[in-house]
Amino acid sequence: MTAPADPAVPEARRRLGRVEFIAMMGTIFATVAFSIDAMLPALPQIATELSPEAANRAQLILTSFVLGMGLGTLVVGPLSDALGRKTLILMGAALYLAGAMLAYVAPSLELLLLARVIQGLGAAGPRVVSLAMIRDLYSGRGMAQIVSYAMMIFTLFPAVAPLIGAAIIAGFGWRSIFLAFVIFSLLSVGWITLRQPETLPRAARRKLSLRQTLTDMREAMAHRQMQLSILVQTVVFGVLFGALSSVQQLFDLTYGRGESFPVWFALIALMSAPAAPTNARLVMRLGMRPMIRSALWVSASLSFATALAVGVLQLGGAEFWVYFVWTVSIFATAAFTIGNLNALALEPLGHIAGTASSLMGALATVGGAILGAGLGQLYNGTPVPLAIGAGILLTAGALVMRTMPREGADAG
Repeated sequence: MTAPADPAVPEARRRLGRVEFIAMMGTIFATVAFSIDAMLPALPQIATELSPEAANRAQLILTSFVLGMGLGTLVVGPLSDALGRKTLILMGAALYLAGAMLAYVAPSLELLLLARVIQGLGAAGPRVVSLAMIRDLYSGRGMAQIVSYAMMIFTLFPAVAPLIGAAIIAGFGWRSIFLAFVIFSLLSVGWITLRQPETLPRAARRKLSLRQTLTDMREAMAHRQMQLSILVQTVVFGVLFGALSSVQQLFDLTYGRGESFPVWFALIALMSAPAAPTNARLVMRLGMRPMIRSALWVSASLSFATALAVGVLQLGGAEFWVYFVWTVSIFATAAFTIGNLNALALEPLGHIAGTASSLMGALATVGGAILGAGLGQLYNGTPVPLAIGAGILLTAGALVMRTMPREGADAG
């Protein structure tokens, strides 16, 4: 099913070929993954150089970016509904580049964290607007399928991001990672600028005013699908960000695999990658709600089982493998849920897709960043507190999904 085409802009002019469009959207999504995962190998050096008295504070390099992205997400969508999608992608990219350059020269952890917030604010543009672009052209299960395939690129990119980060650190120092962000952003945004026609015709754009934006936000939040999708997505992001915040310390300090961490992280990404295409195939037949519910219940069960196995049973060397498999499951859960939750939330809101995407992304991302930062700071030398916290949050998300309206029921 596709969104209605404006008669002044034929659909054929607004759509690229399906394969190129999915690859382009996946690359835009991957900006976020690259900006987070390439930093993981740098955390020990950043902690030693900028925060030797409190090594756990280096984790904030990750969550500060996510916080900025969440805050930026709140305003990007309404602006894109008024000014067009491509304009906002360029504006966001400019801010992202400025943040990356400030981080490159930042002399203190505090200034580096500020630069990462700015970088996250900029990343909100391409992240949110690409989702609105997909909704401009697709809806319902068709949108969920497109997002799932694009998410496959998003989930595969972490397989190489830490390796790239480690290689850059070895050759040029950890600060040079921020120059790599600049190059990646220029390439990805250049691709979308040159190849993708504007998907929001002028006739379909909203008036840019605070009153109109607040009206659109109230309309979006009036839909139960939107409300519940935000809650569940916050839970998923919180667990994902918490796992990411602690993963380098667990591999290095807990399991003594710091030097080989980029390779292990690549394996995690590769093993979880099939979840996205599997979801893309199954969602067209089973629907979005059953896929989300099943993923949350399975992931919650695995989280509690991991906490039990590591915290109570004497597993010896097998403990590492329990943690490894659990981390793979957390990545897979994101692939089985995030795209479907976005499609569910936007199903009745195609006419204000940018604003709705912004509101959903801002609330879920900021909430997820806060939850994730809290989970990450629970690190005590074992994955037990993280796994217990994840199990509780995922169970809550699964219970919320029991009240989710059926597809189409909230479209009016």
